[in-house]
Amino acid sequence: MSRNGLFAALAASLVLSAGLAKAQEQPAAPTVQAPLGLAPAAQAPVAPAPQMPAAQAPVATPVEPGIQPALNSATGEQRSISLALPHDLSPWGMFMNADIVVKVVMVGLAFASLVTWTIWLAKSLEVLGGKLRARRAADAIGNAATLMQAGRALGHSGGPAALLVRAAEEERALSAGALDHASGDGLKERVASRLSRIEAAAARRMSRGTGLLATIGSTAPFMGLFGTVWGIMNAFIGISQAQTTNLAVVAPGIAEALLATAMGLVAAIPAVVIYNVFARSIAGYRQILADASAGVERLVSRDLDFRTVPPATAMAAE
Repeated sequence: MSRNGLFAALAASLVLSAGLAKAQEQPAAPTVQAPLGLAPAAQAPVAPAPQMPAAQAPVATPVEPGIQPALNSATGEQRSISLALPHDLSPWGMFMNADIVVKVVMVGLAFASLVTWTIWLAKSLEVLGGKLRARRAADAIGNAATLMQAGRALGHSGGPAALLVRAAEEERALSAGALDHASGDGLKERVASRLSRIEAAAARRMSRGTGLLATIGSTAPFMGLFGTVWGIMNAFIGISQAQTTNLAVVAPGIAEALLATAMGLVAAIPAVVIYNVFARSIAGYRQILADASAGVERLVSRDLDFRTVPPATAMAAE
């Protein structure tokens, strides 16, 4: 072999060894099978995916078959619920958002409370004025010596106590012709009967309106309880429709229900207290009338006893 051929063979062996070393340093790229009908030349090498260290690789959460993750749907449901819930939990806001039945109950209880305070104002003035007039008349009757003197002291003043004196004078005038032939026991009985009827009529007249207070005090809590039950029923219906037990869904309905109970108590408690106050005041008023009636009976009995006294002594007593 010549010298030139020897140098050419040595250069070729060096180039071949360098190519093999470079091929060993680079990893072989995976090949993708081409579909049927494509030539092998059309196949393109696919770049390998970058590998992550084992410490930074994400851990896959196992998912049971047949269960789809509902994170987005739950978030959307919570967002829609939060947008649909009322945010105004003031008494007026709860009233406006309440069911129509609960609204009717609340309006009825508010009207009952207004009636209670109206009766308290009107009846307080009536009882106070009646007791003052009856006390003045009772004092005038107690200070009089005869029935005629008591009638002059009262004059044309109104009130049941003054009516007691006038009723006794009328009965005595009607029985004047029979007193000469009969004792005065019949006159006393007739006067006592008329006086008792006047007392009863005055007590009934003074007690008007207090029965309504008793009715409100006994029925208002049950009306509020009815509104509460209805509101809680609506709250449970809302839970079933929303398919959630979130407190934000349940709270408005329960708050409206408890507002009905509170309004029932607000209407009932003052009604009961005012009724008891009026019961004691009217009992005191009847006691004053009873004192005035007893004074009138004493004056009638005294006048009957003075019928047998000589006229001069009777005139001095008057």
